[in-house]
Amino acid sequence: MSRQATTTDDELAAMAKAIGHPARVQILRMLVARDTCATSEVVDGLPLAQSTVSEHLRILREAGLVQGEIDGPRTRYCVDPKGLAALKAAISSL
Repeated sequence: MSRQATTTDDELAAMAKAIGHPARVQILRMLVARDTCATSEVVDGLPLAQSTVSEHLRILREAGLVQGEIDGPRTRYCVDPKGLAALKAAISSL
């Protein structure tokens, strides 16, 4: 997703869709509260199956709201500060 100075309507819609599920909002809150989390830590914090959490993380990553980094046998996730800032700015411009 583009990180231009302004967020397009399509980009805003994609980000809004990504945060349109309560579990994804919970994941974002969890990642904001920590610098980074392994997938297993996110799973431990939610009453969801690992595969479901992985799908939610994929959607958030594709929307540009989180980043994943491979760390040995696991993936560690963190909030993408540019993506979150773009979402905040786009919403405030409505």
